[in-house]
Amino acid sequence: MRKYFGTDGIRGKVGEMPMQPEFLVKLAWAIGKSIVRNNHARVVIGKDTRVSGYLLESAIQAGLVSAGVDAYLLGPMPTPAIAYITKSMQFDAGIVLSASHNPYYDNGLKIFSSAGFKLDDKTELAIEALIDKPLQVNAPARIGKAYRLDDALRRYIDFCKSIVPKNIHMHGLKVVVDCANGAAYYVAPRIFAELGIDVIAINNKPNGVNINENCGSTHPEQLQKEVKKHHAAIGIAFDGDADRVIMVDEQGEIVDGDELLYIIATHHQKHNNLHGGIVGTQMTNLGMELALAEKNIPFIRSKVGDRYVLEQLQTNHWQLGGESSGHIIHLGFTTTGDAMVSALLVLWALVESGASLSELRKPVQKFPQKMINVNMRTAINTHQQQQIDQAVKAVETQLQKRGRVLLRPSGTEPLMRVMVEGEDKKLVEQLSTQLAEEVENILK
Repeated sequence: MRKYFGTDGIRGKVGEMPMQPEFLVKLAWAIGKSIVRNNHARVVIGKDTRVSGYLLESAIQAGLVSAGVDAYLLGPMPTPAIAYITKSMQFDAGIVLSASHNPYYDNGLKIFSSAGFKLDDKTELAIEALIDKPLQVNAPARIGKAYRLDDALRRYIDFCKSIVPKNIHMHGLKVVVDCANGAAYYVAPRIFAELGIDVIAINNKPNGVNINENCGSTHPEQLQKEVKKHHAAIGIAFDGDADRVIMVDEQGEIVDGDELLYIIATHHQKHNNLHGGIVGTQMTNLGMELALAEKNIPFIRSKVGDRYVLEQLQTNHWQLGGESSGHIIHLGFTTTGDAMVSALLVLWALVESGASLSELRKPVQKFPQKMINVNMRTAINTHQQQQIDQAVKAVETQLQKRGRVLLRPSGTEPLMRVMVEGEDKKLVEQLSTQLAEEVENILK
């Protein structure tokens, strides 16, 4: 039974378990002890722009060096950049302090193996077992050291730029970039500008508490207005740690992760470099699945969460998959969801095709889909589950096999996600509200 790790690392409110500094010292010590194979183990540490990063970074550093591990500090950088640096520079592990799209008063930990992948279950459980043991600081001669890694940002910028072939020219393309006052605030405008793009950056002035605040991929309203105001070709919105991306087309309409995944997949297919099919999730819109079928592109669904998308990609030896939220994994380039890589792949398709973003997304005729969050304060017991199952069956009967129902607990919050999808928008809204109210009453 897991105590600390969730589906996407460890998260919580700063000052509470598991985001207490003293706990993070112990956690980092356990991470260090689990990876130490010699006296030269090295771990790289990155963070987003939350003010709590200063405090928690020091705690992580202290725990690592107490275990005899050298800590290399990067400062604010996108989560996927840490994965890239960890693998490319042969670190033993990479640690990111970030709560992704959550508010500033939350924080979290994501850990990458030496291969740049998030930790597997076996390693996470081994770390948790070590946490329960007494912390034993290494002898003074075997305590680790701390360093600043100054060239990491340049390495990541150059890597991202290498994604786009040199014969693809983006000079003069006007793009509005919403950096969510997060980890992409410097690196994203820099990469786009170095590719010759006319960049209009917004929400790129983090102050420690404004990360994700009414901006970024979870709040694209400002981006929509700015795209229309500047007559831009496209708008790009990242989340706080820049592992998710959504876009806005030239008409100011939102283009979500499903549609971006379709654009990347069909562009790869055109170049005969789409290896296998596409992995979506239980939340992937049915319209996306049908659009891929029209192109004879195989499609399968995983559970919600990037780790499950990755599992299916590896099992099927495919390369491309993602979530509606904009968390897209392309194993041909990266080991985890990388918003910059995804954005550049869409821009490549846009420029090479000569089409607008609204034209590229048009084949995906999305089914109306409504999701409602229901508070879930305790675990669901057997009797409650039976009642919920009956309520779901009643809704499925009304959809008459022309839609889907999905209930799933959130991986990061005490919520039950209630989703209904179907052809009739009015019916979908009616049934989703009805089901959410029933589930809420059952859980009370």
